[in-house]
Amino acid sequence: MKKYYLMAVAFLLLSISTLQAQDVDFSRLDLETCIEIALENNLTLQRSQANLGISEANLIGNRGQRIPTWSTGASSGYRWGRSINPVTNLFENNRIGNINLFTNSNLTLFAGQQITNSIQQSKIDIEAAQFNVKATENTITLNVINFFINVVFNSEQLKIAENQLESTRQQLANTTKLVDAGSLPLANKLDIQAQNATNELEVINATNNLRISKLNLSQALQIPFNDNFDIVIPELEADDYSMIDKEVNEVFETALALMPEIKSAELGVESAELGVKIAQGGYFPTIGVGGSGFSNYVDQANFLGVRDDFRTQIGNNFSYSGNFQLNIPILSNMRNRANVQRARLQKRLSEIQEVETVNQLRQDIESAYTSAYAARQSYQASLVRVASLQEAFRISQQRFDAGAINFADFQLAQNNFFNAQADLVTAKYTYIFRVKVLDFYLGNPLKL
Repeated sequence: MKKYYLMAVAFLLLSISTLQAQDVDFSRLDLETCIEIALENNLTLQRSQANLGISEANLIGNRGQRIPTWSTGASSGYRWGRSINPVTNLFENNRIGNINLFTNSNLTLFAGQQITNSIQQSKIDIEAAQFNVKATENTITLNVINFFINVVFNSEQLKIAENQLESTRQQLANTTKLVDAGSLPLANKLDIQAQNATNELEVINATNNLRISKLNLSQALQIPFNDNFDIVIPELEADDYSMIDKEVNEVFETALALMPEIKSAELGVESAELGVKIAQGGYFPTIGVGGSGFSNYVDQANFLGVRDDFRTQIGNNFSYSGNFQLNIPILSNMRNRANVQRARLQKRLSEIQEVETVNQLRQDIESAYTSAYAARQSYQASLVRVASLQEAFRISQQRFDAGAINFADFQLAQNNFFNAQADLVTAKYTYIFRVKVLDFYLGNPLKL
């Protein structure tokens, strides 16, 4: 009955999960939903969670070493030929059938602190595995934010390319009228047609870049990609994301106390230290106690020629034993020495891993800090550049319409303006992402 109850519960949960998945509108995904889907589907995270489960199982096993073992069993068989009758203890040349019942129990009292250290090591491994799960979640979240921002960025780039194409098409229409009226030479029309074709290609490239960025995001979410996949474009303003007022060393010191990968690396060293103690415990004697019980039944008569029934024989033949075990390692084929050496080397590897993790964190923060500072400078400079080139483009368009400048000069002003707009978008979203990365190292929420 319990089995069917569990199956019903599992089916209900699966149904609810399926309904929830069907309710997700993949054509209008916001950032929070993207992060939730990525965390649910990511196989690396599931692997980290499975490793956590293995660590928890190891703790159960190590704790179990403090509990006595107990086993029981039975055997049955026949013997032919000359053998001792277990009932009469006389040699007979008969077929003898027998049933043997036995039980055994053992308890380790002392094993060089190996059990205690193994339990402590398992607890540390569980804590380290929990930090690994959190570190994996952070990595997934940062990647999703990056891919999400890339979609927003490429959407803006597509708008700029489309605006440039629309401006060129309007200019082409005006120029065509003037050429047809004989006010301008045909060469002007041909130049604008060439520019129009270039702008159409830029729109195609921008469209493809946007599609690729959506593909990258959907793959990060590990869901099938189709043309309906899209996101909700948030209103992101660079002015809403201010550069932190901390020096890079302050960010690094804060991150050292917060980042789960640092905690995991530190616990890895502690676990390796206990591994050395566990290996050294192999040099110590082990002490244990044990007990056993035994009884049997044979299908032969006793001295009086009477065959006792099964229960009587089992009761009469029952025997007990108890023992005290002392095992002193003297020669172990160098196994203990090799185990200690491997444990010490594992500790050294854990120490190296800790240093590498700290160094990597410092380098990542330095890169993020430098990139954020550079992106802010680029964004501020791009704002001034766009404002200036926009005015220059406006004046050039008026002069071109009045015939005061040729198309080459007008095209140069137009391209400068739209290129500056594209650079501004790049600087804007680079700055926003880098600021969020620094916020992440300071322990702030990962959201736009």
